[in-house]
Amino acid sequence: MEAVRCARLVDVVAGEVRQDQVVLIDGERVAEVRPAAAYHGPVLDLGDVTVTPGLIDLHTHLVGVAACGDYAQELKYSAAQQVLAGVPNARDTLLAGFTTVRDLGTFRAFLDVALRDAVDAGHILGPRMAVAGAYVTVKGGGGMVTGLAPDIELPREFRFGQTSGVDDIRERVREIVFHGADLIKVIATGAVLANGTVPGAPELTEAQLRAAVEEAAWYGRHVAAHAHGAEGIKRAILAGVRSIEHACFLDDEGIQLMLDHGTYLSADIWWADWITEVGPSQGYDAEQLRKNDETAEAQRIAFAKAVQAGVLIGFGTDAGGFPHGLQARQLATMVEYGMTPLDAIRAATLTSAECMGWEDRVGSLTPGRYADLIAIPGPLDILKFQDVCFVMKGGTVVKHLPARP
Repeated sequence: MEAVRCARLVDVVAGEVRQDQVVLIDGERVAEVRPAAAYHGPVLDLGDVTVTPGLIDLHTHLVGVAACGDYAQELKYSAAQQVLAGVPNARDTLLAGFTTVRDLGTFRAFLDVALRDAVDAGHILGPRMAVAGAYVTVKGGGGMVTGLAPDIELPREFRFGQTSGVDDIRERVREIVFHGADLIKVIATGAVLANGTVPGAPELTEAQLRAAVEEAAWYGRHVAAHAHGAEGIKRAILAGVRSIEHACFLDDEGIQLMLDHGTYLSADIWWADWITEVGPSQGYDAEQLRKNDETAEAQRIAFAKAVQAGVLIGFGTDAGGFPHGLQARQLATMVEYGMTPLDAIRAATLTSAECMGWEDRVGSLTPGRYADLIAIPGPLDILKFQDVCFVMKGGTVVKHLPARP
């Protein structure tokens, strides 16, 4: 049995910060949390820190070269190069305090499955991953490599999730599951970065989306829906998806539908700042920058309304569009747009675990969950999550720096 002393411990279940606690760890799992005064054995004392459960990012893309607006670069690297590029991405994500992620698809199908399996086998350092395998998208839509000449035919691995009718989408979902995906990612509307697509325009019908949800459910999988436009969002909610990603033009009717259906919101509300600041130097073109400007403030206003209404808010950043390891910057943006610091932490732990269906494994320090702990120096300060000083994943310490003030 190991013991970790925490000067302060955020209990995300109770919604409070407890003083001077000890987390007892048996192998990979939390055995008990008790006051330090009630424990008299050897202890790893982290000093003057605040400890939380490991953070969860519901929307990452760990595979491939990060922070590049040119989708054509996907064709410049082999599958092996793309997976190997994901190795430092996975490491940087874990060391930033994100011990669990949903990885929501790759343009070249199933490279995320390979990365997940390498992490699980202990070959590389990274968060535990639930992966989507491939985008389920219409031809030329938001989940495709766009901006190419019309006479160029993409290789099959870049078109694996391309779909048309209802029966076809069922087949796509089955094949993606059979190849190792933990969940399904559908592209319900156009995208900000996919040239030629319109973020507000729906790209899948409600019947197609419902078929994806029904087929995924047979295999115990949830569906995450990329959806910017109000109509696409509502179609996805009515079809029964687990989460809405982005939600730039979420309207009042959509918010009510999310409340009625218990749909989770995973909105990447910080990333637009990064695109505005450094996007031009990273290959983001005029169309992408324009669509970023058109969606950023609308997304944040919609997010604030969703928070106020009581929608289930998870934590998803779209990491990969910006350098991995910066995800915690979004916590401050979530606070700026209506959440308390404690609620933002709960979104990135307990609520995100529930969205994944992994609340029995991660998201809290309840006995029986994985011993995933992170620490920031001093009292609770949302900005300090940008530089965590301690990370433990499954009972193994992977980062331990002195707790500086």
